[in-house]
Amino acid sequence: MSYRPRIPSLDRRGVLRGSLVASAALALPVVGAAAPAFALSGRPRAAWGVQVGDVTASSALVWVRSDRPARMVVETSATESFRRARTWHGPLVGSDTDFTGTTPLYGLPPGEQVHYRVTLSDPEDPRRTGEPVYGTFRTAPARRRDGVRFLWSGDIAGQGWGINPDIGGYVVYDEMRRLDPDFFLCSGDNIYADGVIEPSVPLPDGRVWRNVTTAEKGKVAETLAEYRGNFRYNLLDRNLRDFNAQVPSIVQWDDHEVRNNWYPGQILDDSRYTEKNVNVLADRSMRAFREYFPVSTLHASSGEGRMHRVVRHGPLLDVFVLDMRSFRNANSPGRQPDDTTGILGAEQLSWLKHELSRSRAVWKVIAADMPLGLVVTDGATDFEAVAQGDPGAPLGRELQIAELLRYIKHRRITGTVWLTADVHYTSAQHYEPERAAFKDFAPFWEFVSGPLAAGQFPANALDATFGPDRVFVRAPDRANVSPMESPQFFGEVDIDGGSGELTVRLRAQGGSVLFSKVLQPGRVGQ
Repeated sequence: MSYRPRIPSLDRRGVLRGSLVASAALALPVVGAAAPAFALSGRPRAAWGVQVGDVTASSALVWVRSDRPARMVVETSATESFRRARTWHGPLVGSDTDFTGTTPLYGLPPGEQVHYRVTLSDPEDPRRTGEPVYGTFRTAPARRRDGVRFLWSGDIAGQGWGINPDIGGYVVYDEMRRLDPDFFLCSGDNIYADGVIEPSVPLPDGRVWRNVTTAEKGKVAETLAEYRGNFRYNLLDRNLRDFNAQVPSIVQWDDHEVRNNWYPGQILDDSRYTEKNVNVLADRSMRAFREYFPVSTLHASSGEGRMHRVVRHGPLLDVFVLDMRSFRNANSPGRQPDDTTGILGAEQLSWLKHELSRSRAVWKVIAADMPLGLVVTDGATDFEAVAQGDPGAPLGRELQIAELLRYIKHRRITGTVWLTADVHYTSAQHYEPERAAFKDFAPFWEFVSGPLAAGQFPANALDATFGPDRVFVRAPDRANVSPMESPQFFGEVDIDGGSGELTVRLRAQGGSVLFSKVLQPGRVGQ
């Protein structure tokens, strides 16, 4: 069954406000500190920080959240002094979008640092404005020689490991911010809507993990208000807010934005849920996702209402953001000899092939929210990702991936690299037709990173259909190792403007590079 998330129109009716508990926690800069709820008088506040998404050589999308109805105004400048600032009049934000708003910026100079500030004003009196909130980002370069560097990871606040004030909250975001990348690719599981955050969790060594808690994280998310509260939860962390103000994002979703291992048309057999229809839950989550992330194809003015897209980052890089969740068929044993729906759906597969063939970028990063050759199970008999453990010829969802890989080879599409997260460890797999049951493809690399703030898990088995060789892996030997027991993981991609070489570094929190691989440009396979 194919599923297209319904993107609701921006009406102003029947939407619940977010939690005052979360608002109170955010009001002070110290993670987890208590504070009174926002007063209903005074000037608008933007205490949840700012974000910028889907930056290109000439455009970007700026996000903010107010504590009350307000008019969003963005100013941009080449300098921190905001001399000769350009003003962008944004939307009126209100309860219909949980007081969030996005403003598109166009006609920006390529390859330049852009300083911006967001001001919220009283809709009834524009002279009554709140304190501006500041941010900065770099537009994509117009010249190849400038180079590109970005980070990627995923999996945030999973398995009950939330914002821990004892360790400084999500400190990995401060480490990533100091690397000053051009952008951050979040490969999904931005929230764990099905994961309860308890006030404390005992660790195997006798220590106690403490969490900042909110009302919405006290149960699985079902209502729109609860999904919104899940997205707000991570913004309680100052490290993340500071990161967002400096590093633009490219964001995709996976399963935990709705609930674990969901697929379109699923009817839940789970006593924690009063709403059993996953399509209803997915619609609510998608609405909250659109409200809380600046995604170009989900922005109201785009009219597209879809997650998959291409973000073009200059001559060196195109990022192909996949949606391996909204169009998939049901999880199953995956042994079908004919499967046109697969994990992408026929329409998205056609879109991806077309966009890959017309790309002129040196490197084409395929941002997948799930890995290709790692066996990810769903219960005793079903499978959640592409691979299903049968090392033979492609079956089930593998058929669609085989079609894509064959297309890349025969169209001689160069520079494809797959990046993903999802499995809560970090690894590098090289796919080679000589090792594979299916041989009609060119060699390629898949790199896995994460989690950023979640439990770590042992490495998954490999499926030999596409001939993966696990060149590197760092994973624990037991399930759900907390961030207090093991460093978190993120990846770095550095494309040299002179040589065109692409270097992937798998990093661990604390500054260490665990693995590095240099790829040469202009090749169909590596």
